[in-house]
Amino acid sequence: MKTAATSAVMLLFAYSMANAESGIASYYHGIGRSGEMTCAHRKRPFGSMVTVSYRGKSIRCRVNDRGPFIRGRIIDVSTTAARALGILQLGVAHVVID
Repeated sequence: MKTAATSAVMLLFAYSMANAESGIASYYHGIGRSGEMTCAHRKRPFGSMVTVSYRGKSIRCRVNDRGPFIRGRIIDVSTTAARALGILQLGVAHVVID
């Protein structure tokens, strides 16, 4: 028998999974203020915050640009965000976005 709390948790999980994306991320020199964690995304609204996760590290960055324009990539993060995620030396990495 499901309780209201169990139903609420399941609904929240389903909503979270519906908005999650995974794929290849790259980094760029961003158009935000120096040191700000920003990103470029094709569809998310400007000003929205996204959580980008890579190998146990997660950062929050603000969408302030469109892109990436290379097929197969789902997000471009600023240099500061790439450094915080640990993908600066890699150039590209498989990430999860919420």
